[in-house]
Amino acid sequence: MRKTSICLSVLFISLLTASGVAAQDTTSADGLLTEARKAAFEKDDYTLAKKYLHKALAISPGYADIKIFLGRIYTWTKVYDSARYYFHDVLTKDPAYEDASVALASLEYWNDQNAAALRVLDSALQYHPASENLLLLKAKVLNAERNYAAAQLAIDQLFKVNRNNTEARALEGRIRESAAKNKIGISYDYVYFDKQFPDPWHLVSLDYGRVTGIGTVTGRINYANRFAENGIQYELEAYPRISKTFYTYVGAGYSDKIGVFPHWRGGFSLYANLPKSFEGELGVRYLRFSGDPVWVYTGYVGKYYKSWLFGGRVYITPGTFTKTLSTSYSVSARYYYGSSDDMIGLIAGYGISPDDRFNAIQLGDNIRLTSYKAGFSFRKKVSRLNVLSVDGNWFNQEYLPGTKGNQYQISLGWLFRF
Repeated sequence: MRKTSICLSVLFISLLTASGVAAQDTTSADGLLTEARKAAFEKDDYTLAKKYLHKALAISPGYADIKIFLGRIYTWTKVYDSARYYFHDVLTKDPAYEDASVALASLEYWNDQNAAALRVLDSALQYHPASENLLLLKAKVLNAERNYAAAQLAIDQLFKVNRNNTEARALEGRIRESAAKNKIGISYDYVYFDKQFPDPWHLVSLDYGRVTGIGTVTGRINYANRFAENGIQYELEAYPRISKTFYTYVGAGYSDKIGVFPHWRGGFSLYANLPKSFEGELGVRYLRFSGDPVWVYTGYVGKYYKSWLFGGRVYITPGTFTKTLSTSYSVSARYYYGSSDDMIGLIAGYGISPDDRFNAIQLGDNIRLTSYKAGFSFRKKVSRLNVLSVDGNWFNQEYLPGTKGNQYQISLGWLFRF
C-alpha cells in the first residue's frame, strides 16, 4: 500500500511538472509563438514578444504565422518598414496567404497609403474573392478615397457572402450618405391629443443637404401649427468628420414665433465608430424659450448584431433649470431587411427628448412630469435614389400633476438623393 502511494505521488508530481513545462514552452517555434501572444496581449510587453518571435524564427525560418505576428507588432509600435518587410516576405513566398494580405493592406490604410492598400487587396481577392475581411477592408479604403460607387460594389459583393456582417452594415450607411452629393427631404407630422390640447398639431419640414469637404451640411425650414398658431423655424446642421473613427454634429435653429418653436436651439455631439461593431455619442443640446435657457446633456451607445442595431440613449437636464435633476431615456432596436435604407425599428422610453422636433416645445415648461413613449419606424428604398419613411409614436403624458393624457403622432417622409 505504501509502495502504491509513493508511485501515485511520483506520477502526480511528474504530471504537474510536465504541465508546467507545457505551459511555458520556449524551446519550440509553436511554444514561442504562444508565449509571444501572451506577452503582447496579456502583458502589453511588445519587446518581450519580439524576443520570443525572433527566437522562434531562428528555429523555424519559414514559419509564416510568426512573421505575420511579428509584422503586426512592428505595425503597432510604428516601425512600419520592418512590418512591411515581414508581410512582403510571406506574400513573396505565398501570394495567396490571406492573413498577410489583410495585415499589409491594413497597415497601408491606417497610414493613408490607399493606393498601396488597394494593390494588395486586389491581388488577394484574386485568390479569395469571397473573403469578408478583404471585401470589407477594400470598401473602407475606397470610402476613404471617396470612390463611393466602387465602395458600394464591394459592400454589395460582401453581402452576397454574408448579409449579416454588422461592420459592413454600418459602413454602408456612411457610404450612402457620402455617395450622393445632394439630398432633398420632405416630411409631415400629425399629432393628436385626446385630452391635453383641443386642436391637433401639424409640422411640415423641407430640407436640403449637400456633402462638402468637411462633411454633410443641411439647411431646413420647419412650419408648424400649434395651439392654433402658425410659426416657422430655420435650422442649419453639419456633420464634420474628424477621422476614420470620429465625427461630430453641430446644429443651430431660430424662430421668431416663441411658443410654436423655441426661440433658439443648438446642439453638439461627438460620435465614435467603436470596435466590436459598437458606436457611441456624447453631446449637449441647448433650447431657449422666453425665459432662461435649457441645457440638456446626452449619451448614446449602439451595437450592431447581424442585421440588427440595438441602442440606448439618455438625456440629463441639470437641476439649475428644473429645480431637480431631470432625466429621460430610451431603448431602440432596428432590423435591416435589405440595404441600410431598408429598416424596421421599435423604440420605448421615458421623458421628452429635445431632439423630437414635434414635441421638444414642451420642454419650455420647467415642471417635469411623467411621460412614457413607444413607437415604430419604417424605411423603404423605393428606387436607387428614393427612400420612403413612416413613423408612429404614442405618448402617455402627465400634463398636470395627477392628470394624464395620450398623444398620438404619425409622420410621413420622402428623401431623394442626387
